[in-house]
Amino acid sequence: MGFALQCSNYGYSICFPHRFPFSQTPLSFHAYHWNGFKSARENHKVVLSAMDERSSNLGSQRKRKIVEHVCLLRAKEDLSEEEENDMLDYLYTTQYQMGGVVAISLGRISAPNPEHYTHALYMRFQRKENLEKFYENPFYLKVLKDHVMTYCHGLINVDYESEVEDDMLSIFRKGEEFNHGVEFVLLISFNKVALGNLVEHALASLASMMLGSPSLIVQFTQGLNFSPSSKEYTHGVVIRFRSVEAFKIFIHSKEYQDIWLSKFQPIVQKSLSLHFSVDPVGTEIM
Repeated sequence: MGFALQCSNYGYSICFPHRFPFSQTPLSFHAYHWNGFKSARENHKVVLSAMDERSSNLGSQRKRKIVEHVCLLRAKEDLSEEEENDMLDYLYTTQYQMGGVVAISLGRISAPNPEHYTHALYMRFQRKENLEKFYENPFYLKVLKDHVMTYCHGLINVDYESEVEDDMLSIFRKGEEFNHGVEFVLLISFNKVALGNLVEHALASLASMMLGSPSLIVQFTQGLNFSPSSKEYTHGVVIRFRSVEAFKIFIHSKEYQDIWLSKFQPIVQKSLSLHFSVDPVGTEIM
């Protein structure tokens, strides 16, 4: 399976192949050090060459629209481990109480951030209608009241539409590659005076960089925030990295920093980036 790059209403997605034709063994990220991104770009040429035959019909591959939901929480400072597990456990099980949820990940945010958010919840829905029903679902509302807001003093939601390959593993984020790694969330508010083509160009530059990072990234989506409950941020981005090492290589790379400084910083009013580790199912919360 190849990878796909889509652009629609400032919404992009990239899905990378589940197996790389140029390697039959797991990648060693320690070999990259901080210049690893350059190596990844060089390997990209090999990836494209080796995948040419398999991706010759890439343009005709079907895509599936999906809706991404990100919820950030501010937990109270004296939150106990038992209370934290209760909150995350109930949030995780909401997927079994309603239709339309196709993927979920959640956890404690790994580093301090200016907005003091402590936990993140990511969910994927089939359609906007499913997300609307989710917000109104009695079970979810009860979970919020009894098992979330009891422990938290604030939250923010960001929702956006994107596309992924019409493939079961890509849509449902299933398979070995999605069992672990790092979930990176980037929320952006562009200046109102920023021209549309500047915004689109900045997002396209970021998407293009994702395309050159198949050894680091499993999946990437971004789009325009349409959440009715929060307009603080205009756009959302979610990137699943293959490991903590892959996340560090990317985030500290000169290429990423250059794109941010040259393309985003001049037109961004506000931004927030955070990440959390995803552990194999069954070893932590559940």
